[in-house]
Amino acid sequence: NVLKLLLERYFHIYYRIILDYEKGGQQRTKSIDLLDLTPECDVNEVLSEIRRVEPLITASRAEQVKILIQRLQDKLSKPDNRKFYLFKALQAHILPLTNVAFNKSGSSFITGSYDRTCKIWDTASGEELQTLEGHRNVVYAIAFNNPYGDKIATGSFDKTCRLWSTETGKCFHTFRGHTAEIVCLAFNPQSTLVATGSMDTTAKLWDVESGEEVYTLVGHSAEIISLSFNTIGNRLVTGSFDHTVSMWDVSSGRLHTLIGHRGEISSVNFNWDSSLIVTASMDKTCKVCFNPQGTCVLTASADKTARVWSVSSGSCLQVLEGHTDEIFSCAFNYEGDTIITGSKDNTCRIWR
Repeated sequence: NVLKLLLERYFHIYYRIILDYEKGGQQRTKSIDLLDLTPECDVNEVLSEIRRVEPLITASRAEQVKILIQRLQDKLSKPDNRKFYLFKALQAHILPLTNVAFNKSGSSFITGSYDRTCKIWDTASGEELQTLEGHRNVVYAIAFNNPYGDKIATGSFDKTCRLWSTETGKCFHTFRGHTAEIVCLAFNPQSTLVATGSMDTTAKLWDVESGEEVYTLVGHSAEIISLSFNTIGNRLVTGSFDHTVSMWDVSSGRLHTLIGHRGEISSVNFNWDSSLIVTASMDKTCKVCFNPQGTCVLTASADKTARVWSVSSGSCLQVLEGHTDEIFSCAFNYEGDTIITGSKDNTCRIWR
């Protein structure tokens, strides 16, 4: 057997070792997830556990794996004191933007707009690569199927969600079933499901391959305005105008309801290891997300600013100013070294 070891940082920053090997003349792939790896872990103990469950990691490969683990620990332990500066401002649409999202590498991003389109952009040059047209109303929710990035989902006020090819702009499926506007959506990490949240108070799960509805999540008493999968893809968190956050088992239904905000929930997200959920409310903030390392939170607000916050201290690390109207959307790229913000002023800004 020929074994090749690769390292992948997967979705919202957890690490996995990819094993490419040949068996019976056929190329095969296995993966070892390192969800619990921290800078404090004993490297030898981690290695022993990997070798216990994975016979492909033989004695001759052990030292190579150990070096990989040590490199990861070094990366995890480095403090992130980065400051962001305006890199580019784009007049992206003729009407206000609704949302922005990066692909895995940050080499391209997408914007949704009240002009009923979604556009794909090259991050470095600011060049428009594709315009996705077909919705009959505002394109409000958008996402790449990271880490793959070959598909885009768009959710619209026309009550439908569309699945597109990133490369060609072809529409694969139109998901129909919601009875009101779709305002949030997300792919699961495996890119086999799309979750949509709607003003009809429900969330729905759709099969990416077949385009069929898989499940409807019922329980909120008001509009679902935000949702997010955890890193494994077996949990979905939803935030609603009923002031609550619900966490659902993807296969069986609701697990927990989180109560605490005094206003409508506007945004929810898991951190990288799914140990924390961050929520934003209309009482203060429009949009919120973790950086990939889970050390910072990015918020976008109606006060025309975006802010970077420390997770550990709760202090504001940086204020990003320049937009001339409300900021509706914000996102980190996969590496955490670039930020994109989208505003009612019809522009998006890239910060590095």
